Order: sequence, then C-alpha cells, then structure tokens
Amino acid sequence: MTVPRSRPGALPNGFTILRVVLTLVIMGVVFLPGGAAKLWAVGLFLLAALTDWLDGYLARRWHQVTAFGILLDPIADKVLVVGLLLAFVQLKLIPAWMVLVIVLREFLITGVRLYAATRQIVIPAAREGKHKTVSQMATIFVILAVLAVEELAPAPGGNRRQLLAWLISGCMWITVALTVFSGASFFWRNRSLLRDAIAR
Repeated sequence: MTVPRSRPGALPNGFTILRVVLTLVIMGVVFLPGGAAKLWAVGLFLLAALTDWLDGYLARRWHQVTAFGILLDPIADKVLVVGLLLAFVQLKLIPAWMVLVIVLREFLITGVRLYAATRQIVIPAAREGKHKTVSQMATIFVILAVLAVEELAPAPGGNRRQLLAWLISGCMWITVALTVFSGASFFWRNRSLLRDAIAR
C-alpha cells in the first residue's frame, strides 16, 4: 500500500479529526429514544475508538508521525471522553463530581502540553496515560451497552437494573483512580517544565 508523500500525516490526522466529528454525532444520538438509537451510539463509538488506533498505526507504519498529530491525537481523545461523560451526567447515569475530576485532569494536562508546544517541546503520551484512556473508553462502552440493553430488553424487576448501576459505578471508580494516578505521574515527570512555567 502506498500513500501520497506531498502531505505527510494527512490520512492519520484525518482519522483524528473524524474522531472529533463522531463525538458530536454520538452525543446527539445518545439522547434519542429507542433501542435503535442506542445501538447506533454503540456502533459509532466503536468506530471512533477504531480511529484512535488507526491514526497511530498508520502514522507509525508510513513514518508520518508529526508534531501536529502527536498534539492533536490526545486532544481528540479528550473531546471524545469528556463529551460523552458529560452526556451521561445529563442522563443521570454517573455522578458529576467524577466527571469533574476527569475534566480537571484533562484540561490541566492539555494546558501543560500547549505551554510545552510554545517552547517547541512535544510531550508524547506515556504508558499510564494510555492505560487511563483505555479505561475511559471501556467505561464509556459499558455505559452505552447498558443503555442499549435497557432499551432493547427492559427488565420487569429492579434487580438487574441495580446490578447494571453497580457495574457502571465500579467502572467509573476504576477510571477515576487511573485518571488521578496518570495525572500525578504526568506532573511529576514534567515537574521541571512546570517549575519553569511558574517562574515565568
């Protein structure tokens, strides 16, 4: 397979931008009533998650890793995660404080990345950050799947609904824990850059 050389990173970065567009579509679909809408939300989310893998894979395979792509990819991930978690808060599926912790972590780290970019420093994603992202994606998938199950096969009793609520809560607690840990690791690893920013 060949790729045009005139625009390095165009296709991988295009997948990254597509992830942002898909986020907006999923946020709209998830509020629509009916099982079909929820299945569409699950399918579109899986497609968005696939673009997260594709952009990095293609950039590495075609040697088209660019500074723009390194900066844009985690931002697109944050838009996907934060956008859908806020939608779940609106649907009263998860507590707002958990999302607030995640949002604060994401915005603080994005601010540090942008500051680093002004100094021509690109901070790549670390392993714990990737684990955090996988956890967030898995949690969102679980919540979307629960919504689909509830719409397509509603249970007459409350036992299954309680179990599903516990499943969502457990996933969120794991996600918040990994989010806090990865954030603390990021700031410790880049503490010299933070000291420089504060000194200015």
